[in-house]
Amino acid sequence: MTKTKTCGQALVEILKNYAVDTIFGIPGVHTIELYRGLENASLTHITPRHEQGAGFMADGYARVSGKPGVCFIITGPGMTNIVTAMGQALQDSVPMLVISSVNRTHQLGMGEGRLHELPNQHGLTSQVCRFSHTLLSADNLPKVLAQAFAVFSSQRPGPVHIEIPLDVLAADASHLDVSAWPLPQPPAPHPQAIEQAAALLNNAQRPLMILGGGAKQAGPQVQALAEKLSMPVINTCNAKGVMPATHPLWVGGTPSHPALRKEMEDHADVVLVVGSELAETDYDFFFLGDVAMQGKVIRVDLDAAQLLRNHRADVAVYADAGLALGALHEQVAAVQAEAGYSRVSALKEAISDLNKPQYQAVFEVIDAVLGDCVIVGDSTQPAYYAQAYYETKAPGRYFHSTTGYGTLGYAFPAAIGAAIAAGDLPVIGLTGDGGGQFSLNEMITAAENQLPVIYVVWNNTGHGEIRRFMDDARVQREGVNITPPDYTALAESMGCVAYNADTLEQFANALKAAAQAGKTTLINVSEAGLEAGYAF
Repeated sequence: MTKTKTCGQALVEILKNYAVDTIFGIPGVHTIELYRGLENASLTHITPRHEQGAGFMADGYARVSGKPGVCFIITGPGMTNIVTAMGQALQDSVPMLVISSVNRTHQLGMGEGRLHELPNQHGLTSQVCRFSHTLLSADNLPKVLAQAFAVFSSQRPGPVHIEIPLDVLAADASHLDVSAWPLPQPPAPHPQAIEQAAALLNNAQRPLMILGGGAKQAGPQVQALAEKLSMPVINTCNAKGVMPATHPLWVGGTPSHPALRKEMEDHADVVLVVGSELAETDYDFFFLGDVAMQGKVIRVDLDAAQLLRNHRADVAVYADAGLALGALHEQVAAVQAEAGYSRVSALKEAISDLNKPQYQAVFEVIDAVLGDCVIVGDSTQPAYYAQAYYETKAPGRYFHSTTGYGTLGYAFPAAIGAAIAAGDLPVIGLTGDGGGQFSLNEMITAAENQLPVIYVVWNNTGHGEIRRFMDDARVQREGVNITPPDYTALAESMGCVAYNADTLEQFANALKAAAQAGKTTLINVSEAGLEAGYAF
């Protein structure tokens, strides 16, 4: 009997029924069957220049759109290339679906030297995702994809990997129901946990709220509860924009700052931690030691296991952040509105000591020229500044790879995914000259797809942050003074518009020109020139 629909075609149809609109992938001889159905499905396909780039693009797309980024990846080297991007997404709880091929079912685990063969591809990817599944029958495709999208809709998100043997990809799937399955909603809090948490908050004299990325969708509930209890709010990087930066209870900053840590550890009598790991990269960026809060701690998290990591909770609330905060709001008593305002003012004053005028000036120019925009940061000096001081108008407007997994080479590709999801919002990819060399080839992907990404390269001719660490540790500089390429020439060769900026005025003019042109643009900013040529 003639096959009318292969498993690969059915997969594409199912993805579209889950509202997937974009695929990031590099076709290979082992994934051709995945591409058979793309044309009829009218999905956008973006071809990066490296599979790690595909993963970072999917990451940036997911952070801005709120939908999972989807990748098509070949067997073997395609998977080993993307695992770093999956590790970054896992650390930051970013929804990502990675579909890969794998050798035929009768060849699995045989070690016969087949093309792209790994001894255990599933074992490799299982370390960097929520779950990894080998599809051994086309009949199971709908339910396995439903399980993946259930992670994205109702659990702590992260990458999911599904590998499909070549013979299963080509198998007849004409009989499958390709409609999307009804997906579970995130869990509501247990009434007893809410009662216990509300009792602590009602008796608190100096309550404090700390937000992680798990609170991104709970902005209204965060603000309502903070206002009812006049409770200052501190955020991690992934919670930027959850409340307006102009709100009198919004502290901003970074919980790694010594003054904010002191407030958390010694002064607050009840600390409400919402959707945060309490992990080193957010709370101990300056290597002061793990945070140790002396007051009562209430933790709210969508991941039950996370409630038992890093810091013991006096009350552990396993629930969606918005549902938990809404339930708490109903059970707490309102306090005098101005009670927390003076605390916020004092904290803001205390954290201003680390402000760096050269970086502040750059972000002020970005705000003045572009207004509301998306900034995607790499591991570079301005990104470290932004972690503590740059505030956004909404969630998903600033994110980076500096915290969490801490990969280099993130901004060039991730800004592409962000631009696809951002609509008319301007998008900046902010990278250093050192980290940019990990993935500068993806500039051509942005230009090829006519995406108006503005790449800003902070050029200090090497790995500046590691130089500083070496100097502080009195270690002779080695391997950090690397030679950067001619970024403007490279960008122009890839079809981008390019500018050099040695002063803040030149940077502002280049940014204005880029915004007006609406083309992929690179601005090479000389750190030394900017600091020497402008009086801060």
